[in-house]
Amino acid sequence: MKVLHRTGVAVFVATCLATSAWAGPGPARHDDESFSAGEPGDAKKPARIVQVTMGESDGKMTFTPDKVEVKKDEQIRFVLRNNGELDHEFILATTADNLKHAEAMKKNPDMEHADPNGIRLAPKKAGEIVWKFTKLGTFEYSCLIPGHRQAGMIGAVVVK
Repeated sequence: MKVLHRTGVAVFVATCLATSAWAGPGPARHDDESFSAGEPGDAKKPARIVQVTMGESDGKMTFTPDKVEVKKDEQIRFVLRNNGELDHEFILATTADNLKHAEAMKKNPDMEHADPNGIRLAPKKAGEIVWKFTKLGTFEYSCLIPGHRQAGMIGAVVVK
């Protein structure tokens, strides 16, 4: 495993010899280059900062805030903090894509994410994603670790 540092946040990238995202030893991963919620942002360009906190409370798992409004073609720097006691993810996509991904996560709960639209954070850790919303509509961010989405860990991004 190789560790890359980008804007002060460690990004873990697994090196894999297999051409298939699901092949080879070790945890499964995926490398889809098309994204349903827009495109990776440019960390060198200005972005509006949106802070999102992840955690558990009263038997629920939450994102705060659970709704963000953005303008089409706006670049957002999601500054993410896991204040919980469990690992959590922030995966940005359409609901349909996240539901499909959630099914894959049930079969491979230790799946490694090296995608620009998602990050997994250990308890008390922070990270960030820079994203440009090039499409109109409602998208979501959710935690796809088995059981977390079902416990309420879903947020919405409305692009106008």
